[in-house]
Amino acid sequence: MLKLLNKSMAIKWRLAVIMADREIDYKELADLTGLHKVTVSKHKNLKIMPSRLDSETLEKYCKVLNCQPGDLLRYIPDQSESLSK
Repeated sequence: MLKLLNKSMAIKWRLAVIMADREIDYKELADLTGLHKVTVSKHKNLKIMPSRLDSETLEKYCKVLNCQPGDLLRYIPDQSESLSK
């Protein structure tokens, strides 16, 4: 059970992908969500889920980008663990 908490397992953060699909830059997304431009820029450049992402921020992204939370997040299982079984 402890292996489930291992950092090798990741929730991939896909904000940059969704933004590119919607042809929206971080400045526009910041204006539309009311979030600070630096915050949106940092979130955009992350590859894994932000450690301090609250539901209000996620809701703002989903509303403006017209997407579901699952569009922004992807579970990627640890490949080495599946090979060892």
